[in-house]
Amino acid sequence: MLNSVLIGFLGLGGSEMIVVLVIVLLLFGGKKIPELMKGLGKGVKEFKDASKGTEGENGTVTHPEKKD
Repeated sequence: MLNSVLIGFLGLGGSEMIVVLVIVLLLFGGKKIPELMKGLGKGVKEFKDASKGTEGENGTVTHPEKKD
């Protein structure tokens, strides 16, 4: 489902997606892509934690502001 949403949203077909993936592989190389994805995953996790209000680096618990 996600794949069809992305293809519909970006207007890309199968061959265009393959060309984009090949270009990304050539630019970053096979060893750098997993590192980039790991960093992206950490960033998303930190964003989710910050939006929920979890324990920070100094041990304090933060909570997001409640809207009335």
